[in-house]
Parts: sequence; structure tokens; C-alpha cells
Amino acid sequence: MQDVAAKQGSLEHERLVIRRGARSGVTLMVAVHSTALGPAVGGCRMRAYRCWQDGLADALRLSEAMSYKCAAAGLAYGGGKTVVALDEDADPARIDRHSVLLDVGDLVAEFGGRYSTGPDVGTCAEDMIVVRERTPHAFCLPQSHGGSGSPAAPTSIGVLAALRAVSLHRFGTPSLAGRGIVVSGLGAVGERLARSLAEQGAELKVSDVDDQKRVLAKELGAAWVEPQEAITTDTEILVPAAVGQILDHDVVSRLRCAAIVGPANNQLVTDDVADLLRQRDILWAPDFVANAGGVIYALAREVEGIGHGEAIDRVHGIGTTLAEILTNADRAGRTTLATATDLAATRLRTPR
Repeated sequence: MQDVAAKQGSLEHERLVIRRGARSGVTLMVAVHSTALGPAVGGCRMRAYRCWQDGLADALRLSEAMSYKCAAAGLAYGGGKTVVALDEDADPARIDRHSVLLDVGDLVAEFGGRYSTGPDVGTCAEDMIVVRERTPHAFCLPQSHGGSGSPAAPTSIGVLAALRAVSLHRFGTPSLAGRGIVVSGLGAVGERLARSLAEQGAELKVSDVDDQKRVLAKELGAAWVEPQEAITTDTEILVPAAVGQILDHDVVSRLRCAAIVGPANNQLVTDDVADLLRQRDILWAPDFVANAGGVIYALAREVEGIGHGEAIDRVHGIGTTLAEILTNADRAGRTTLATATDLAATRLRTPR
């Protein structure tokens, strides 16, 4: 086991624990970036990595993003992340998943309530039932178990609110009807977004690494784009809805869109990519603002006990927050990333 105050480059974290699960033997880690505003929250990511250090990089980067996500949304919580780093050649369907999740629960329990976890890439609401066998600090349980269920639906609702805010700012109308939009990634959130956009009359193109998703494209009347071409397809709005770390200097130089709004985490490979986006007049909605709907909803429902309608109203507030960021960025002649980061950093410096 390793338990340290973590620092990697510009990433500063309060606590990092890395160990092999006592039952599963799998490498697990929890990174807590900040508890300045309140207990840290962040999902449990389970996926294969080339090496465990790649999982560590994910945990550090995503926990920091979670701190900024909560702060920008005005939530009294900090950021953390659980990563289950499976071996590169591991078959997720053949691992002893129950043992892994019990090990996750034990690790989360050691934080004594200063960190709670929920579903993320590779885990689901049902998995949190197992984590709850070892700790009460797991959220987004299935509704049948008193939880708020999968965060995918409120996350997609929040991204739609962000899309309308960006559309108003860039095109002068919040309506997405007739708007050219590419959704890259048709997972739980991406599929919901694609369905909503089709219902609203967007001129829709979709893409996914799973070729079977072509069936969904046909159902929605959307054009299919090959995954390797999706990001640079000619469109008005690009919606990254799969993995992060997709926008670097080379990719941005080849973009053919007016705006980017999507649920994928950590879309920029490096922060200076935001400068290039601004130079190319491509309006980028900071991902940690646009994709906050899931955590906003889950905490409102499961921690504060707020009803569904009021919790969804809070999710729609993402549009208002983003509109303010876009306006302030224009006024100051700064990137949307710098503006959103300053908003979050100011709140992190003012603990409740």
C-alpha cells in the first residue's frame, strides 16, 4: 500500500492511496484532490491500462477536474476519483468483479466520509450496491435501492442545457433545430444526447467505435461517420461523448466546427490547446462545466433529499453558469477555460 500527499507536475492533491486489493489482487487507487469546499466525490473508473501508472495519471487528472466541476457548479463538495487499473490484456468479463468492488469499498471506507464514490466508466449503479456492503459512502445506487440511479440521464440533460447556451451565444438562438451536430461516442450519455437532438430536429451525424451502433443511427435518421473521422467532420457543433484527451494542437488545427460542447472528461490534452481554439474562433464549453449534471442531480437527490423536479432544475442551471462564463470570457478577451477555471479556483479559495 502507498498512502501519500500527491504532487505530480502542477497537480496538487490532498491524499493518494494505491494498493492491490486484498481479495482481487487488482491495483486500486483513490485520489482526493480537494476537500476545501466539503467532502470529496468522484466516480469509480474500471478499465484496462497499459500500466498502472496510466491509471494513476487518470486518477490525478480526473479528481482535480472533479474539484473544479463541483466548485464551478456551486456545490459544497470537493473532487476525488477511484481507479481500478486492470491489466492491459485483462478481460473485464472474466475478472472476479464482486471481489474487486468489495476491495473498492474497503478502500473508500478508509477515508472516513471525506470521500464518496459512484459509477463511472466501466462501473454502473448496480456495482455501487456491492461497494455499499463495505462502506455507506457510495452514491448513484439503483432507484430500487433508494438511490438516484445512473447519472447518464441527468448528465445528458445538463449537456443539452450547455448546447442551448452555446447555440445562443454563437448563433443567436438556443434552438438546436436544423443545427449541424456531430455526436462522437454513443455510450450511455451519448446515445441519450443523440436521441434528444434527433427529437429537436438537429441535422445529426453520429459515430462510435462499436459498428453495431449503426442501427441507432438508422433509427434516428442520422448520418454515420467513421470514428477516425468524427472529430474533424465538417459541422457546426461537435459533441465529444466518449473518452477524453482528444483535442491537441494537431487535431484542433484540422477541426471544421464552430463550437464544441460535450460530456467527455478532460477533452484538452494540454491547457494551451484552449488558446488555439480561441485563435481559430472555435467556441469551447469547458467540459467540467458542461458535464456536471450527473453529480449535481445525484447529490441533490441522495444527500440533500431534494425531489426529482427541483434536482433537474438545478441541472438546467448549467446553462446559466455556462452563459456567464462565455460572456465574461468575451469581455475579458480570455479563453473559456481560463474564465471557468478562475471561477472554480475563486470558490475553492473561499471554503464554506
